[in-house]
Amino acid sequence: MTKKTYNKLPDIVRKVIIDASIEKVWSAISNSEALAAWLMPNDFQPILGHEFTFKSQPQRGWDGICYCKVAELDPPKKLGFTWSGNNMDQYVSFELKEMEGVTEFTLVHSGWSEEHAVIREVMYDGWGYILEDFKNKLGDKNDGYIN
Repeated sequence: MTKKTYNKLPDIVRKVIIDASIEKVWSAISNSEALAAWLMPNDFQPILGHEFTFKSQPQRGWDGICYCKVAELDPPKKLGFTWSGNNMDQYVSFELKEMEGVTEFTLVHSGWSEEHAVIREVMYDGWGYILEDFKNKLGDKNDGYIN
């Protein structure tokens, strides 16, 4: 039997430096209410194996729901979860590194195939906007969005 292989595209990797402690950033990625303030409404819980959803506006053939499962949990350094929706099974991780009063935040969104190249490009840009907004809400431009 021949196993079907797909041409994989590179992971989306986005990195920002946030003017906030690693504990504050961890709180903003490991709390359902905080995640909703910068990403999407959800029913996340920081429990290994917990299944949850992110909900967004439905768009062109997509119901707006990402079905997820917590697969990595290493407070306050890493959170990783499966990310399935729109006929794609992927993986997203948030990695934190403390650096002299600031936090380096790295997002990795993996599992892209050539058939989803256009969506990947949209998501690459989208993650950039989302992380800049997240950085501003948490860091030196914080207007009380996330405590």
